[in-house]
Amino acid sequence: MFSQELWLENEKKCAVVRKSKPSRKRQELLAVALGVKVGVKGSFLWPPLRLFACSQISSLVRRAALTHNDNHFNYEKTHNFKVHTFRGPHWCEYCANFMWGLIAQGVQCSDCGLNVHKQCSKHVPNDCQPDLKRIKKVYCCDLTTLVKAHNTQRPMVVDICIREIEARGLKSEGLYRVSGFTEHIEDVKMAFDRDGEKADISANIYPDINIITGALKLYFRDLPIPVITYDTYSKFIEAAKIPNSDERLEAVHEVLMLLPPAHYETLRYLMIHLKKVTMNEKDNLMNAENLGIVFGPTLMRPPEDSTLTTLHDMRYQKLIVQILIENEDVLF
Repeated sequence: MFSQELWLENEKKCAVVRKSKPSRKRQELLAVALGVKVGVKGSFLWPPLRLFACSQISSLVRRAALTHNDNHFNYEKTHNFKVHTFRGPHWCEYCANFMWGLIAQGVQCSDCGLNVHKQCSKHVPNDCQPDLKRIKKVYCCDLTTLVKAHNTQRPMVVDICIREIEARGLKSEGLYRVSGFTEHIEDVKMAFDRDGEKADISANIYPDINIITGALKLYFRDLPIPVITYDTYSKFIEAAKIPNSDERLEAVHEVLMLLPPAHYETLRYLMIHLKKVTMNEKDNLMNAENLGIVFGPTLMRPPEDSTLTTLHDMRYQKLIVQILIENEDVLF
């Protein structure tokens, strides 16, 4: 048993340590999670492990949230309101007041059909639940809208195409680099738009695996908001410009956490797949750099439609995708 005086003295020493080293507690917590020491002898281990520890904890939190919603993928989605002229009397579904006027009485969400006053639309929470009847196609549809409408983690096109590619195409030379026939790729697109998850893209119908890879790339190109969103584009480009590799990796991880959940999960799943592609490089001749060249402009596009900006950023787009593939086990 410690005496009261000894206990008070010990508390004072602890207070001094906490004041002089405010980040010590956080470092020790991460170190304990990794099972390493951060003392004088173990301190040299800390810098290389810091990113790994932080990324693992962040990824665990994010995966836990996704796992918690396995049965109900509650991705937050804003309403897509457009001015609407209603026929007959209508009441606002937010404030319950009558919507006066003969034309343009209010706004309607084109994804879920919610009818509200224009002013009320500013206060409606981001709880849009798209109606499948309003989703006319799979391609060119907002990513979050599609996954919420179908109650899935990722777009069905991504899941189905990747499963087919991994089943029969990982060793195909020039995978993702070689293009399939445009007409056949359009046929696959129409099949998904028409039949959804029942679309048949088996080898019996499309024996050339490059048609399937082409359809997957086309899906990403047709997204109204890219997988790597416009909001995060400049942040990723700035991260790619960081000369120090460790700091660059840490910056990329921080920006990844800013992606909407549906975009993050889709990107994570794609990077796991592309890592498998690189593991068959001896056969398919596709490494992370080659895949970065293919997928850089596909997954990320500048907010402004500028040819000069696109050309200037191409090497950074390639580098970002290359980093994501090579470090998918750490970053996600």
